[in-house]
Amino acid sequence: MRIYGVDFTCAPRRAKPITVAVGSLKYQILEVKAVEKLETFIEFEKLLARPGPWVGGFDFPFSLPGELVRDLAWPSDWQALVRHCAAMPRQAFRDILDAYRNTRAAGRRYAHRATDLPAGSSSPMKLVNPPVALMFHEGAPRVLASGAHVPALFDGDSKRVALEAYPGLLVRKQLGIRESYKSDARSEQTPARAAARQRIVRALQAGRPLGVRLKTRVALAADGSGDTLDAVICAVQAAWAAARPGYGLPQDAPQAEGWIVTA
Repeated sequence: MRIYGVDFTCAPRRAKPITVAVGSLKYQILEVKAVEKLETFIEFEKLLARPGPWVGGFDFPFSLPGELVRDLAWPSDWQALVRHCAAMPRQAFRDILDAYRNTRAAGRRYAHRATDLPAGSSSPMKLVNPPVALMFHEGAPRVLASGAHVPALFDGDSKRVALEAYPGLLVRKQLGIRESYKSDARSEQTPARAAARQRIVRALQAGRPLGVRLKTRVALAADGSGDTLDAVICAVQAAWAAARPGYGLPQDAPQAEGWIVTA
């Protein structure tokens, strides 16, 4: 089984590409053979179109909170919702989310999906630190347009399976590593962060925390931005799901909100 792990960005470029871990899964051993750097959305669309069978873990929200969708009277069907948002220019999408957030009570500015609390993930409404709303706005329409199968959201090509992944869930909640392990700023790529990356890599190689053993010659800890390691973590999460009925998603996962794999 071919496995992809994708560390996504809403503005791919040479300095900050979409990072893709490419591997294969056999007997719960994930061998990551290469890491690709995609500098444009066109390259990302070509990745999604690659023939299967493959299972990919993608680090961006596939949908929006049901509460937000209801309050804004947006389409409740996932396909219609994604197309509705994709039709908006980025600035218009930002403005609507900003205006909605300002109508909410202090302490409850951001609506969340059912999966966000167990995963420890940010609300898909967030526009900064991280700008996951913009990642949804760029990523979800491309996943839908690709025709890939998205469990709990879209019945597409069963040989190309796209799952929502989240490295922070594995690192912070499942491994219990709370210290920062990455930074885009070179001045903040410290020995302490490098040591944290090494701890994560050693855990993955030992099969912790998901029972999938990582095998690779890629120098995962050398990338101070953490993008390479995050892509590999997404691949590990996808590999865990690939071996489980229903890709390990709960049967009661909200249909239009989606679910972060392993949460």
